[in-house]
Amino acid sequence: MGNSEQPLESTRQRLDKWLFFARMAKSRSLAQSYVQSGQVKINGVVVRQPSHAVKPGDRLEISFERMDRVVVVKSGGTRRGPYEEARLLY
Repeated sequence: MGNSEQPLESTRQRLDKWLFFARMAKSRSLAQSYVQSGQVKINGVVVRQPSHAVKPGDRLEISFERMDRVVVVKSGGTRRGPYEEARLLY
C-alpha cells in the first residue's frame, strides 16, 4: 500500500464513528441510535444506516432532544479526543 492510497481511505468514515469522534454523541451506540431513529440527515436526506459513509463536504443535520445542529464535515477522525481536537472535524 503506497502513501497515495492513505488519504483516499481516510476521506470516508462510518457515520456513527464520525458522530462519536466529533463528540456529537457520548457513545458510539448512542450515535447508532440517533441514526437509526432518523435524527440525522446527510445533505438533506434522512439516513438510517449507521454504516453510511460520510466524507468531507457532507452537510449533516442532527436533531437532538433540545436543539438541532447543522455541521459540514471537514475530515474524518481517528479517535475521540478533547473538544479542541473534535472541532477540527467540522
